[in-house]
Formats: sequence, C-alpha cells, structure tokens
Amino acid sequence: MGIPQSDRAGIWTERLKQCHQRVGESRGLVVEGKITRMIGLTLEAVGCRAAIGGQCDVISSTGERIESEVVGFAGESLYLMPTGDIRGLEQDARVVPTGRVCEAIVGDHLLGRVLDGAGRPLDGKGRLHAIERRPLTGKVFNPLTRTPIRKPLDVGVRAINALLTVGRGQRLGLFAGSGVGKSVLLGMMTRYTDADITVVGLIGERGREVKEFVENSLGEEGMARAVVVAVPADNTPLRRMHGAMLATSIAEHFRDQGKHVLLLMDSLTRFAQAQREIALAINEPPATKGYPPSVFAKLPQLVERAGNGDKGGGSITAFYTVLAEGDDQNDPIADAARAILDGHIVLSRRLAESGHYPAIDIEASISRAMNDITSKEHQESARAFKQLYSLYRQNQDLINVGAYEPGNDERIDAAIQAIPELERFLRQDMNTPVSQEESLAELDELFL
Repeated sequence: MGIPQSDRAGIWTERLKQCHQRVGESRGLVVEGKITRMIGLTLEAVGCRAAIGGQCDVISSTGERIESEVVGFAGESLYLMPTGDIRGLEQDARVVPTGRVCEAIVGDHLLGRVLDGAGRPLDGKGRLHAIERRPLTGKVFNPLTRTPIRKPLDVGVRAINALLTVGRGQRLGLFAGSGVGKSVLLGMMTRYTDADITVVGLIGERGREVKEFVENSLGEEGMARAVVVAVPADNTPLRRMHGAMLATSIAEHFRDQGKHVLLLMDSLTRFAQAQREIALAINEPPATKGYPPSVFAKLPQLVERAGNGDKGGGSITAFYTVLAEGDDQNDPIADAARAILDGHIVLSRRLAESGHYPAIDIEASISRAMNDITSKEHQESARAFKQLYSLYRQNQDLINVGAYEPGNDERIDAAIQAIPELERFLRQDMNTPVSQEESLAELDELFL
C-alpha cells in the first residue's frame, strides 16, 4: 500500500520547514585564512577578515579547535589572541572566522557556582544550562539616567561604616601591597555586607587562593547567594580580561532584576596588566611606565559598568582591589584608579606589622559619597575622630622620644588621652561583624 496523500503532504511540509530553517541558519561562504607568524601569544593570520572582538577557530594539525579573538589588524593581517592552550599549533594552521563574539551566560542557576573566564564550571557540580546570554562588554549608560547614591550600605566593618561610609551603588578601590590583610578584609565584607547577591572576580591571582576564598571567606552559607569567577595567573591575558568582564556582566544581570549586588574584583591591577600584555604584543607603544594608552581606556570602561542602574531599583556596589607595587601609591594604575573610583580605602603596611587589623589608614582613605548619605551629626563625629587621630600621628615621633611636654598644647593633650580608645575603635576581629547602627553608636560614645 502507498502512503496516503494527506500523509505525503505532511511529510513534504515538514521537510520544507527543515530546509527553510537550515537556509536561515546558514552563514554563507566562510573564507578561511592561515597562520603566518606567532610571537609570544600573538597569532598573525592572513587570507580572512573578521571584526575586532570577533572569534576565530584556529585548527591545529590534530584537528583541535583553538578559540581565539581578534585584537588588532595591520594591512592584510589579523592579530589573534588565543583564549586557551596553543601547544601543537603549527605554521599555516587554518583560521576559520566563526562570526560570533564572546558572551556571558547569566541567570539564577549561577548562584552557588564557581566559573572560569569562559563561563565554564570549575566546581564539578555539572553543566550550566544557558537560559539567557548578554555581551561581555555591557552597555553604555546615559549618565543623566543613573539613580543617585542615596542609601548607605552596611559592610559589617566598624571603621568603614563609621568613618568611610559606603553607599549602595558606590565604587571603591581597596589599595594595598602584598601581605597587609587585603584578602581578610574582602572576606569580612563578603560575609557581612547587606546585599542580595555577591559576585566575586578572582582575576590573575594565585590559584590556591580560589579554594581558600570559597571555603574560608564565603563558606557554605555565603556561597549560596554568591557567584565566583576564578581566572588564576596561569591563564592567558585575554582569558583574564574576559573573567573580569564576565563577573561584571553577571552582576549587571542581577542588578537589572532589581537586586542589590556586591561586586568584589581582585584585582583591578591584574586586569590592567593583562591588557598591557595584549597591547604590547600587537606593538602598541608604551606611554606611562610601560603601560600603553589602551590600558587607561579599558579601566573606566570596566568600572563605569558598576553602580546604580537606570531602572528597576537595583544596584552594584563594587570594591576593586588595587595592588600598590612596592607600596607605591603613585603607581600609574593606582593613580588612574583613584581618578575614576568613588573613593579609596588604603591598607597600611606599618599598621599591619604592628598587629593592627584591619590595617586601614584612615588618614589616607576617603569615601566621596559619604556626605550625601550620612547625617550632619554623623559627619561631625567622623571629622572630630579624624582630626584627633591625625593630630596624634603628626606628633607621634615627638611624643615617643619625650620631646613633647604635656600642657604645651591642649589639642595634642586631648589626642594623647584619646588615642587608646581611637585605636581600639579601628581594630576589629575578623569573625565579629559590627553593624551600621552599632558602629555609629560606638562613634558617638567616644565624644560624650
């Protein structure tokens, strides 16, 4: 028996639909190129065309596809930067433009997960199912549509709550050299900050710190409402940059849902160094202490994506760690970061070596949004604290060697009498949170 006429019509209709779908998905003719030169991690290809930021697959002799991104061009040559391992790559390897750009997988299913710079899971908890994607580069805000910073954010650290009050949507730099308690302070803010979601970007740091941060700083309870993007120092510079942008894209997604997000980026310096490696590899001339101009253009493009949104009531409060090389606060990246951030918290090696934790240098730190989100009484108390503390520090050497005689200056006498309580106020155990209300109450008690 033959197939009924009605069934044959249905089969042909289905086949036509499939053909139409395949034609719609077709990208047309793809012109392949080949690798002509490799210097360091930079691949030079000829024979094909692709836009800046576009992805290409480089086919090795074993047939393995190596993902790469277009980072520049000159004449007929494209400059590619691989995102993974390039061992086994040979001269004249095929280059196939894919027509894609790097995107971030976002969604609530990311909560509790640890990802690499490409958005792949590192925690062994199974695959991620893409529900929504958004570009890694984010979107540009009209500055007039942003919601102003109007509400304080409780970070659980007494010195910051009282003297360097942080607002929802503020972006601050955490300036520190090595070994002065930067990671400990980040961990405290991660556990104690009053935020709906925490997004952590561990960019270019030591690989062992990832597991320590997840287990010790976040813990099981903190990890339940957190997303961690970990791109250690042994990753390619392009992957490190993608990691910072991925963490920011994930934070943007939750902000657009109306949630208050805490974004911790450790570190902004490693992000800048990754861009420097890429820029120098494609022969961009260095300008400031070995940093090409593109580095100082990329920093505000990343930082400006944080902050309050223009709709939905969500916010991204961001802390970016900045590594002061040799404790030099005039390092080009540190200097550029101070200019584009809404304040900075400086950690002092002198305080850390004396056992003072957190080692926050109150004199060198500032929150530019504090006057907009605190009461006049709070501001006066904080100003009085800083004046007494600074006055003692300015005369500390004279006091220690006995060159100052009590009674010569009433202000210095008051500072000497108050300094034990001021230093006690600035110290805090890492396992003991202090709320905003408790911080202000203790500050007021100092001047009763």
